[in-house]
Amino acid sequence: MKSLLLLLLPLTVYAGRFPEKTPDSPGARMLDSYMQQQTEDMEKNGGLKDITTAQDWLAKAPVYRTQLAEMLGLEPMPLKSPLQATKTSEVKGDGYLIENMHYQAVPGLYVTANFYLPTQVENPLPTILYVCGHASVMKGSVSYGNKTSYHHHGIWFARHGYACLIIDTVQLGEIRGEHHGTYSKGRWWWMSRGYTPAGLEAWAGIRALDYLETRPEVDKTRFGITGRSGGGAYSWWIAALDERIKAAAPTAGVTTMRNHVVDGCIEGHCDCMFQVNTYRWDYDRLVALVAPRPLLICNTDKDDIFPIDGVFNIYQNVRRIYSLLGQEKNIGLQVAEGPHKDLQPLNNGAFHWFERHLKGADPMAVLDEGAKKSLEPEVLQVFKELPKDEKNTRIDESFVPAAAAPAPITTKIEWETQKAAWMKSLQEKVFVNWPQEAPALTLASAGITTRDGVSLTAYDFQTDSAFRLRLYIAHREGLRAEDLELVALNVLDAHGWQDFTATYGARFGKLIEGPSTAVKDDSAFESEKKMFQSFKWGMAYVCPRGIGPTEWQGSEKAQTQRLRRFYLAGQTLDSMRVWDVRRTVQILKKVPGFSKTPLWLQGHREMAANALYASLFEEGITRLDLHDLPTSHRQGPAYLNVLKFLDIPQAATLAAERTRVILYSPDPAPWDYANITIKNLGWEEKQWQIRKPAN
Repeated sequence: MKSLLLLLLPLTVYAGRFPEKTPDSPGARMLDSYMQQQTEDMEKNGGLKDITTAQDWLAKAPVYRTQLAEMLGLEPMPLKSPLQATKTSEVKGDGYLIENMHYQAVPGLYVTANFYLPTQVENPLPTILYVCGHASVMKGSVSYGNKTSYHHHGIWFARHGYACLIIDTVQLGEIRGEHHGTYSKGRWWWMSRGYTPAGLEAWAGIRALDYLETRPEVDKTRFGITGRSGGGAYSWWIAALDERIKAAAPTAGVTTMRNHVVDGCIEGHCDCMFQVNTYRWDYDRLVALVAPRPLLICNTDKDDIFPIDGVFNIYQNVRRIYSLLGQEKNIGLQVAEGPHKDLQPLNNGAFHWFERHLKGADPMAVLDEGAKKSLEPEVLQVFKELPKDEKNTRIDESFVPAAAAPAPITTKIEWETQKAAWMKSLQEKVFVNWPQEAPALTLASAGITTRDGVSLTAYDFQTDSAFRLRLYIAHREGLRAEDLELVALNVLDAHGWQDFTATYGARFGKLIEGPSTAVKDDSAFESEKKMFQSFKWGMAYVCPRGIGPTEWQGSEKAQTQRLRRFYLAGQTLDSMRVWDVRRTVQILKKVPGFSKTPLWLQGHREMAANALYASLFEEGITRLDLHDLPTSHRQGPAYLNVLKFLDIPQAATLAAERTRVILYSPDPAPWDYANITIKNLGWEEKQWQIRKPAN
């Protein structure tokens, strides 16, 4: 055993409950305030506060269950393909028998498992589906699956008259897939795809129940589910979606959105813990979907990543639903002393719960023994050689279907239908969580300075209740706003902010707030000055949240976890940057003299995409200049669910109907959808142009 690497991970390697301290800055304070506000809104509108009667719950629970399936990537449910269940070996123990086996949740997605039975089975048995937490069990390069770390649970159940199927997770099974897409792998396209491994694990559990129903040893009217940590979370997903589960005892698998978003517990959890939170749920709504079936919530009192205050809050809220349904006897809370560990008192609580609710045992009965580890991982191995057709390692590419690449539109009727469908999806599934009520748009002058024939004016405005942005407008000295023939709004990313501060910072420093390492660029300023002398143009500049004046700093890990907080709020950072662009377009029209001035919108890289999408929701944009626009949301920016419906080339086509689009791209091929559709529909040539980049 000395050469065997056994890591019992809470969920990921995690140093503590609280997030890394962010260097204090205006942007960091705005971000903290914003996340506090978002959490309060989810507590108010995404939980159970609006449920006041049993009838309320009975009416809304089916809707919530459908929403949950959608947020897990399971609406519609995948096709139930043949399981191809296969037994590979058998282990005989003292009073129990183990079958090492696998099944395919979808073709090529192998779920490795151990099926525990009593030595003698005379009648169909109550049956436990045990879903594993994050325990990595390896020897060299061989993974034995996290199922082996929890084998003592299976043995206990088999010795006490149950059948028990323990299934591996995708991340830490014998075929090691991935749970850490946004946590550490930079797979932000998971958000755009509407993919979460939580849905994958839920589906593997649902298919496990399908398999168990085929076994003669199993009483399919008495299914229970349990598991700890990640397995605790999967217990809720599966029990909420599949009412074949008759009793549940999830352990250390849930806490409140406040704990995750405000207190920083998200940093201890990989992606399998979270739905794509389109409907902005708090977690008590998920837990309540087990009602009125027997539910025991198990946790320790010193758990850093599932804090007891959040667990108790959820218990109290869900207990109220059970009470409304007249089933308060069916909900329990088991708290043991200790940290985030697989502790015997918690195990005994779950065992006692199933004895009562699946066997009808005396509630006062005393369990004769706890669960003790006794087996080497090697005896529980399913595969001696991994199957070559496995999809476990790349299942994120296919589990949630992306929208098929559409053929170019050929008729106006077809276009109108498709346009309406795309815009509806963007409004209801992608940008649905933009603010419903935003502060009044009020310009606050931050000053005006003139240098070397150029005037720069700064204005501040609220884009939402937390973020205050600064808008800069530059033009030739002496020109009034109403004299300008156009104003071009430049949406700056971090690179653009450095260029802006290099051009203007040294001359207009008091107006220009925010961190910058840029070196003064006289040639860039002279180029701007020459443009202003030649044309009656105004150039406007804005940094959406998190850039320039509102930048928040910290390590790469800290920045990653901030992005994930937006995800839990049913948003992404870039979807909120699209909102910021929209608000800037609106505030520009309130600048004195600008109400009728033609407006151009310009962005580079991901900000080009953010500007593009903003143009779909704002009127009066006469031209879009898009530089280095990503060809797909696979590269960015990330918006929730967008790839279920359309990709950037289709969005560009939508924009071209509304305004003139100039795309600066070295290769026209990725834009064939727009090229052909626009030609087929007979739009004016100037509406859509692809130009070679200047550099």
